[in-house]
Amino acid sequence: MSPAAPRSTDEQVKIPTELPVLPLRDMVLYPFIIAPLSVAREVSIQAVDRALAENRMILLLAQKDKDQEDPGEGDLFRLGTVAVIMRMLKLPDERLRILVQGVCRARVEEITAVRPFLRARVERLTDLPYDPSSIEKEALMRSVKRSVERASSLGKNLPSEVQVIAGNLEDPGRLADLTASNLELKVNEAQESLELLDPIARLRRVHEFLKREMDLLSMQREIDSAARDEMDRSQREYYLRHQMKAIQSELGEGNELVEEVDQYREKAEAARMPEHARSEMERQLKRLERMHPDSGETATLRNYLDWLSGLPWGNVTRDNLDIKKAAAILDEDHYGLEAVKERILEYLSVRKLNRKSKGPILCFVGPPGVGKTSLGRSIARALGRKFVRLSLGGVKDEAEIRGHRRTYVGAMPGRIIQGIHQAGSSNPVFMLDEVDKIGADFRGDPSSALLEVLDSEQNAQFRDHYLGIAYDLSR
Repeated sequence: MSPAAPRSTDEQVKIPTELPVLPLRDMVLYPFIIAPLSVAREVSIQAVDRALAENRMILLLAQKDKDQEDPGEGDLFRLGTVAVIMRMLKLPDERLRILVQGVCRARVEEITAVRPFLRARVERLTDLPYDPSSIEKEALMRSVKRSVERASSLGKNLPSEVQVIAGNLEDPGRLADLTASNLELKVNEAQESLELLDPIARLRRVHEFLKREMDLLSMQREIDSAARDEMDRSQREYYLRHQMKAIQSELGEGNELVEEVDQYREKAEAARMPEHARSEMERQLKRLERMHPDSGETATLRNYLDWLSGLPWGNVTRDNLDIKKAAAILDEDHYGLEAVKERILEYLSVRKLNRKSKGPILCFVGPPGVGKTSLGRSIARALGRKFVRLSLGGVKDEAEIRGHRRTYVGAMPGRIIQGIHQAGSSNPVFMLDEVDKIGADFRGDPSSALLEVLDSEQNAQFRDHYLGIAYDLSR
């Protein structure tokens, strides 16, 4: 929409008492505003033809429902704008293209005809009087003019002539109409502004619409800026990676590193890692991609990735809970020890009844050579699980259990994680031998560190210092 040339008052144009009606689907035209309209419906074309034949004036009424193809009296708002048809162009497809200029507000007193087109008897409406020296009027006009300039700076598509005319207007009603016509308001909101005959109230309402528009423009600018920054960063990374590949290719290196990273990703996929381990693996692989293949830190990182991808994260053996077979295996491996074997069979029976129970602890006490370790091996054979034996005799360093931090030279995981890695299964029968011979010195107390390994409430989140992420020992 474009503003018309200023006039001192709209009373200069005489309005007939009866006019043809042109329904508008999705817009509201304001007085003194020039706008192009497309006319396609037959009744609307006849209304335009009659207006051109009489005095070129027509009443523009907005439809309440834009999808209504044949609007009647109840489908149109009662207050609209009388407009003058300035130009008319017939298109090859029988449609009309007209250019209209709003003259004044008008209210429908009565619909006098429905066919062949809508006609109505109208009452001309004028703005209510206001105090030109009102402080509120002056403050509102300054605020709206400033907001129009700011909206344009935020990216609102406002023609330059609109900004110039808005800056020179001194009539609050004209300023409100000009601003509202360029805000792309919804039909109900635009109609609300059209129906306000008090210029101060109308300007106040349009100022609210303008403030909302500026908030939307500010948010849109922030979103666009964030998206642009993200795109710039992605493009920069893409460019730098290609540069790095070109440099590595010139130096005769890099292809091996790319293949190695791909192999690690394949291993991680095959290991069925949990999400937290997969994200840590991916983070470390991105670090590896940015390193020089022959640096010392790369060798350390490769060692860590070997351990991380080599652990049996999702590899779990299925238990064989056949009690008779277990009893036969125990009798085959051990003569006597009836009480011990009976206790083991009781444990297996409970496992059969409650398969979700967390791994319990069986404690074997006795002098060397009575068969403690071989009993553990028999349990593993009966269940169909892998067997891991870890001797703790003479262990004094807590890092033997929890592992060394990767900042140390020659760091390795603790013996618990090493045993899991050796077994190739996340649920082996794990025998901690010679627990009574654990020592303690300035390097810590290994027996205290075993609490996190053996406590069923903690071992589902056992954190080895070398791995730096949780590993589930509850099975």
